[in-house]
Amino acid sequence: MLSERTLGYGRRVATALLGVDALYRQESGDGDGLAVLNLDVAGDFVPEAFGSYEEARRGFVELGIVARELREPDRRVYYADLCHSTLSFITWREFGLPFRSQLSEFLHLPSEPVGDAEVDDLRTGIRALLERMGYAGDLRAQCAAWEAEHRVQAADVPRVLNQLLHEAWERTEEFVVRIPAAKSDGMRVTPVSGVSFNARCSYLERQVEINTDPILTLPGLKHLAVHEGYPGHYLQFKLRETGFKEGTAPADVLLSVVNTASSSVFEGIADIGLRMLNWADTDDDRLQSLLNRYRAAIGTGAAWRLHALGWSEDDVTKWLEGQSLAGGVGWVANRMGFIAAPSRATLIWSYWWGEPVVASAWNRVAPSQRPDFLRFLYGRMHSNKSVGMFGAA
Repeated sequence: MLSERTLGYGRRVATALLGVDALYRQESGDGDGLAVLNLDVAGDFVPEAFGSYEEARRGFVELGIVARELREPDRRVYYADLCHSTLSFITWREFGLPFRSQLSEFLHLPSEPVGDAEVDDLRTGIRALLERMGYAGDLRAQCAAWEAEHRVQAADVPRVLNQLLHEAWERTEEFVVRIPAAKSDGMRVTPVSGVSFNARCSYLERQVEINTDPILTLPGLKHLAVHEGYPGHYLQFKLRETGFKEGTAPADVLLSVVNTASSSVFEGIADIGLRMLNWADTDDDRLQSLLNRYRAAIGTGAAWRLHALGWSEDDVTKWLEGQSLAGGVGWVANRMGFIAAPSRATLIWSYWWGEPVVASAWNRVAPSQRPDFLRFLYGRMHSNKSVGMFGAA
């Protein structure tokens, strides 16, 4: 259980973040904002009335000082990281911040794309697995043949994904945690086109918006059911909401904030879902996992070329087309739309770093401790450092 002091601090953080979000929305015109989801639908938490970014800066400097006095070690670390991220975001909006610095200051990650050696290792792993599965030709031909064999046509995607969501719910309750809701509260599939994401969990509407422009496969849809649904983003939001109502989770869990210390862990929890469910049980699943890692890797390379090296969008698009192995032109188009937005570009790194960061913490926990670890993981916000502090005194 968190102390009353920490719960009170969480209320201060929530209103302060909403205050920065309001400033950012007003001056930028970005309708998605900094806090892209607010579970406080009743409006109980009023945004701090910051008159300027300088006033917001003073507020978060003070919050950073107060964080040092919290009782729980992981909360001291997380809130220090959060304040650092928010102060850096404020600096970016006030004075500008180079892309390299955004990576280190917003997300607390190395200021570089995934290295060529790691990308080559992924290609080697993909090729070896495809050869073992009996696919011939060069790597691109192998991937195209596998993709064609497992493709789900756009018209069939809602039916297939809804069935996979049903199975993911059942396995989540069997292997992870009882979901504190009836299955009728779960996610429904809405196909969309021309958007800059593969899929999105619109939790308040209970919709998984699935982009049908890329080539979609059955193993890919299985990953998305877990990532966007259970035990991924839906479960994250449902347990945060429930924990706050029960008085065990701080108020800042009601907010999903981008460009911040929690971004990588947020995606990482969703990306280890198949492992939690003991559901990555075929070579096709293993191949999809490698392809997901590869896509995340080349996504960082594309964003780096666009924002750090100053390549044109046309040149980056051509580079990404040359690197991609699956998904077709629809996948390249939505990745370019994602990384082209300056307010979202760094987030592509969270898909690369999140999975290993959360998996490392998960692997260190004995099976007998997993119920307590799951409450720790889902019941409070985490940075890359704090997620590994389960059990710290």
